[in-house]
Amino acid sequence: MASTKTQRPAYRCTECGWSTAKWVGRCGECQAWGTVSEAGAPAGSRAPSPARPALAAQPINDVDVDTARARPTGVGELDRVLGGGIVPGAVVLLAGEPGAGKSTLLLDVAARAAEHGTGSVLYVTGEESASQVRLRAERIGAMAERLLLTAENDLATVLGHIESADPSLVVVDSVQTISSGEVDGAAGGVSQVREVAAALIGAAKRRHVPVILVGHVTKDGSLAGPRVLEHLVDVVCQFDGDRHSRLRLLRATKNRYGPTDEVGCFELTDTGISGLADPSGLFLSESRTTAVPGTCASVSLEGRRPMPTEIQALVAASSLSNPRRTTSGLDGSRTAMTLAVLQARVGLDLSGRDVYVSTVGGARAVEPAVDLAVALAVASASANRAIRAGTVAIGEVGLTGDVRATVGVQRRLSEAARLGFTTALVPRHGADQLKSVAGLSTLPVANVHEALLAALPGSTPPAPQGTERHVRAVR
Repeated sequence: MASTKTQRPAYRCTECGWSTAKWVGRCGECQAWGTVSEAGAPAGSRAPSPARPALAAQPINDVDVDTARARPTGVGELDRVLGGGIVPGAVVLLAGEPGAGKSTLLLDVAARAAEHGTGSVLYVTGEESASQVRLRAERIGAMAERLLLTAENDLATVLGHIESADPSLVVVDSVQTISSGEVDGAAGGVSQVREVAAALIGAAKRRHVPVILVGHVTKDGSLAGPRVLEHLVDVVCQFDGDRHSRLRLLRATKNRYGPTDEVGCFELTDTGISGLADPSGLFLSESRTTAVPGTCASVSLEGRRPMPTEIQALVAASSLSNPRRTTSGLDGSRTAMTLAVLQARVGLDLSGRDVYVSTVGGARAVEPAVDLAVALAVASASANRAIRAGTVAIGEVGLTGDVRATVGVQRRLSEAARLGFTTALVPRHGADQLKSVAGLSTLPVANVHEALLAALPGSTPPAPQGTERHVRAVR
């Protein structure tokens, strides 16, 4: 007689689909907590019956594209990141560290949309009271007649506000504070966040109203909540910046309607937040016109946007057995390699001396294209000799001491010329393909030694090809 085998219940992770025979608190595949639930019995191999579609499929040429065109929000830097504006029915998820200015930015966006748009704007706050938001709005000048404000934490009530107000834009701050009575668990849990996001996305698509959701982040800076949340929304933006700096950067990590390599710059002050179409004033001192030892300017790329960056270095005698190597706003590992190249390939003696390298204005420059500027700034500080005024350095420094080509050199040169720089040190490889920029002369260099001889005044001409490169360039 054939024996029947009792079917054991299966459990499956709602994030990645990993399955197990018994329940566990943490997924063994994606390591997410609280996402493993009972999957139930298999549905079998019977296919569902076909249903009559509500709308017949139509040729792609007949599809209306006007409903998918972006509309400006009134904030130029936000429109740059979103790809020209926000699309009706789009759902934007904005995440950032606490205190970065997310609520301030969105309150300003909501007020501008209510003032210049065609309908009212609904601002839902789940973290603060309506009075607190009103005080912030008065401080930043975001008082608009058609800006509707409600402090709610219940999903059904929020959906009721959307139905009754029929707004042209909805801002929810934040999705982790809204909860649904149809789902067990506290607000902010995996099930609650998934249910709230799905309901708000459904309302946005059904009513063709754009929705902006504020999301929390974890300790490592990633977006909190289930990973499926990022898949459901149309746009995912990251709003970050140094807490002690006025600069805030907005980046899009996912965008169904535009590019993901644009960066928006904002300045956060006591009176509100404003876009910076030209943030060079925050990143550059008077190094363009005044020669100061230990400084060198470069141009980094944030996505497709060239950003001026000033590197400052200080070399001082050390009383420690292991001299300090301190960086701020730079990649510490790349800076250490650049210092090693200066010692081994150029002959710069940094033993027994502390080296401090930093950027100006709280900027972060972690790409290899600023290596040459770091090397020149350290050499200038060590010799106490200023680099020629109006000089900008662009290039990656290899371990052999050569200056390697980098991406987007033409865009960097155009930005340097616009800012008033007159001389640019660029990698020799690919320099013949660069177009001339008015007011800016380019000096191709093959290695760090040639760059030092060209940037420091009073130096002798570069050594001929094939001569010894391991010489002391700074005396």
